[in-house]
Amino acid sequence: MGLRINDTAPDFTADTTQGKISFHEWIGDGWAVLFSHPKNFTPVCTTELGTMAGLEGEFKKRNAKIIGISVDPVESHGKWKDDIKTATGFNVEYPLIGDKDLKVAKLYDMLPADAGDTSDGRTPADNATVRSVYVIGPDKKIKLVLTYPMTTGRNFDEILRAIDSIQLTAKHQVATPANWKQGEDVIITAAVSNEDATKRFGSYETILPYLRKTKQPSA
Repeated sequence: MGLRINDTAPDFTADTTQGKISFHEWIGDGWAVLFSHPKNFTPVCTTELGTMAGLEGEFKKRNAKIIGISVDPVESHGKWKDDIKTATGFNVEYPLIGDKDLKVAKLYDMLPADAGDTSDGRTPADNATVRSVYVIGPDKKIKLVLTYPMTTGRNFDEILRAIDSIQLTAKHQVATPANWKQGEDVIITAAVSNEDATKRFGSYETILPYLRKTKQPSA
């Protein structure tokens, strides 16, 4: 059975480009984005890690740390950083986990149990399932899971949008509609009666008996 939303994110210790970490301790009382890639020194992954480096400040604004992982050793991550800077213009300053024994990849259901016990000799195709994103809350619960195919680079602006939605709905009894962006109208959840909706949000629009929209609450 794979990991699901609201499961506790498995804890682990691992070597990273910034030293050994214990994952839950590293997260602390904020949010975290754990994102994996199939293999170092490959084209799509190079653009992804550079993009994340450029967006690190946006994640910090949301009290979210970012951390990358692949089954390559830490030493390989360090060598790859120069290529990422050349290709994208951004320095990777966030930690990268070296998961050479595949333990974290298996723990997070990124690779099957029979994938072996070492990254030696593995090709990007062997690691095809390792292009996942996990958003984890301060309670160490998984809030979002995304897995992409080998040839499709991820849209990390969408990850930021999802975090905005998750953080907003954690504070207020609202949901966000399709393609929602910061500042746009939100949906009042069914748990809020019409009377309570008026008290909480003031005016609102009833589109259907089960679909009520209102202005985005302030933070």
